[in-house]
Amino acid sequence: MDKKKLAVIHIVKKELGLSDEEYRDILKKAAGVSTSKDLDERGFRKLMNNFVRSRHYRNENNSITLRQRMFIKGLAGEIGWDDNHLQNFIAKYYQKKDIGNLSKREASKVIESLKGIKSHLEHHLSA
Repeated sequence: MDKKKLAVIHIVKKELGLSDEEYRDILKKAAGVSTSKDLDERGFRKLMNNFVRSRHYRNENNSITLRQRMFIKGLAGEIGWDDNHLQNFIAKYYQKKDIGNLSKREASKVIESLKGIKSHLEHHLSA
């Protein structure tokens, strides 16, 4: 399991407010392992699917989904942004305090914006 995926797992664990006991229980039930370091790719996907479907994940009507949140954070990381940079971007262009305050529609717009920034950066690096 690579470090980026381990980091994602622990971010989601924190986002969902899971205790260590709850987290270990989910690991065991979803992927049959007792530690995330023992996960393979299939186990990682099973764990992430379990997180999204769990009772811990509650999506209030129109608020950002866990999948959108993780995708945004992943894109931001790919373009070299830390959490502070992402938060400033969201505040400046979407007038929201942080990522958790975005609606589904706003989150989709942030995703498209970040994809555009990533594409722009990749184009300039290859030119």
